[in-house]
Amino acid sequence: MQNIFQKEDCDQFINRISELTPDSKGLWGKMSVAQMLAHCNVTYEMVYDNIHPKPNGFMKFILKLLAKKTVVGDKPYPRNVGTAPQFIIKNDRDFEIEKSRLIAYVNKTQELGEKEFEDKESHSFGKLTSKEWNNMFAKHLDHHLSQFGV
Repeated sequence: MQNIFQKEDCDQFINRISELTPDSKGLWGKMSVAQMLAHCNVTYEMVYDNIHPKPNGFMKFILKLLAKKTVVGDKPYPRNVGTAPQFIIKNDRDFEIEKSRLIAYVNKTQELGEKEFEDKESHSFGKLTSKEWNNMFAKHLDHHLSQFGV
């Protein structure tokens, strides 16, 4: 798995994002390319922006029990896997804005580095190791960039 905290791997993700165009079509799924970029931005919004409600204690317990291993583990996501409601992008989005936002978030994460994320509290899963954060960021990006053929 690529390491989002290493500049070389970060640059590879950014190069892949840069290959996308407003006309890029998904190989599976229902999202437009702009919606996919907005969907990927949600992961970073939960880290850097206070715009998504945090789950209550019971829901956090359920998420840790049922979803954490899938989200932060080493195994890639299968095609057409379900997602949490806050990640579902129903409306149209501006491709260039979402693309710029995603590149900025990826760069910010790499610049902050692994130490910033070691034992950092996640929105839904409690404290994660930097490896778990990397897995979550890197495999989510890889999954959706592959979905759009880049």
